[in-house]
Amino acid sequence: MGTGPAQDLLEDILLPDLPIIDPHHHLLDHSGFKYEIPDLTADTTAGHNIVATVYLECGEHYRRDGDPALAPVGETEAVNRIAESLPRGGPKLCAGIVSRAKLSLGDAVDKVLNAHREAAPHRFCGIRDMTAWDSDPGIHLPQINLEPHLLTDPQFRRGASRLAKHGLPFDAFVYHHQLPDFIGFADAVPDLTIILNHIGAPLGIGRYAGRRTEVFEEWRQSMTELAKRPNVLVKLGGFAMVINGFGWHERETPVGSAELAAATRDWYLTVIDRFGPNRCMFESNFPVDRMSCSYVALWNSFKRIAADLSAPDKAALFHDTAARVYRLGDRK
Repeated sequence: MGTGPAQDLLEDILLPDLPIIDPHHHLLDHSGFKYEIPDLTADTTAGHNIVATVYLECGEHYRRDGDPALAPVGETEAVNRIAESLPRGGPKLCAGIVSRAKLSLGDAVDKVLNAHREAAPHRFCGIRDMTAWDSDPGIHLPQINLEPHLLTDPQFRRGASRLAKHGLPFDAFVYHHQLPDFIGFADAVPDLTIILNHIGAPLGIGRYAGRRTEVFEEWRQSMTELAKRPNVLVKLGGFAMVINGFGWHERETPVGSAELAAATRDWYLTVIDRFGPNRCMFESNFPVDRMSCSYVALWNSFKRIAADLSAPDKAALFHDTAARVYRLGDRK
């Protein structure tokens, strides 16, 4: 499994001066993906005005010894070291780090949160604990989550409530058919800021292949209801993943920004319309989406989709919402 297209389409950068925070990327070398600081640097300096990025946990660099609950702290330590070693100037790569903690620990998750904060006091800015699950083995990735109903588990919700006490947001990865459970979860922890990743991951493979219109309507209804929960925000991206079913990763020539925008516009504008720009942020989800398109084309597609919006709305979607939610202005 490759991490990017063999060749890129040459595209002019749209709105090259527009400041962008990329609030969702990984650095990894596993599961067939390899994407490290030189790759991220090349992408973020390719023409778009990327001013900062937020690293999302992906199971790298875990501690091998000691308390298993603290194993994910190794990832925070490693990414913080990488960020500290970067030269001054250019984008602030990994300005924020969203780490992992097992929320089913309940109140005991406090020790993990404190350890993450100690490991990266200027960058630790949130937690993600994977909840995506599907009964179709052609879709579900066991390394993501082995439990089908974490969102409804009382102990998991208790751990989530501890995040609010620590002033930390929760990044959530669920599939579209899990959104009803996700709505219940949001209601159960109203004081917790929750960031839905990848617009709720509408599926387009396995039993959902060829059912895009049906999936869109089911997803639209759930997102309309979810938008009534003021503690929920949405990341606009992750829609070039293999699971979304567009098949772009199989093409010899990568998909360009115009085609990307045409295929995804209705989905993203549906979210922006219901949640408002101040509760939405565009994301790259690289290198996972890199299988289908280039960094330049992806951000150009977002700019095409947002073309008719006001300057303040664009600022929120590309920069301000992420800066506020992850408190990047408070960080070095």
